[in-house]
Amino acid sequence: MTIFNSLHPYTIGYDDVFKHFETLLEHQQPNYPPYNIVKTGDYTHCVEVALAGYSKAEVEVVVEENTLTIKSSDLPTKHKPKDNVVHKGIAKRAFKRVFTLAEDVVVNDATLKDGLLRVELERVIPEEKKPRVIKIK
Repeated sequence: MTIFNSLHPYTIGYDDVFKHFETLLEHQQPNYPPYNIVKTGDYTHCVEVALAGYSKAEVEVVVEENTLTIKSSDLPTKHKPKDNVVHKGIAKRAFKRVFTLAEDVVVNDATLKDGLLRVELERVIPEEKKPRVIKIK
């Protein structure tokens, strides 16, 4: 029994949403790479992903069907270590992070600077969904 079962008697048309959240709860993502989600305004957010050592050519940002996917491109399986590296503590491995976006969220920009990937998101509310005042006659 899931936590959403108790909501079914009070909702209509949300079955897909509940299934989506149940799937998210069942399939936890790995902790790598670390990330922040920052609210930057009333309708804007920024996803920050720590990517020390990655170049722009090694990272992909893909938006498809309300899903934001940030992943590394295929990295060579064997890195030849530098002769002077005594300890390799900075991880550089293949990864894939997936974020579910609401239908009215768009991705405006993605920048990689100083080891931090910033993906700028904005919630664009259509006119028909904005609150409006009804004049009483």
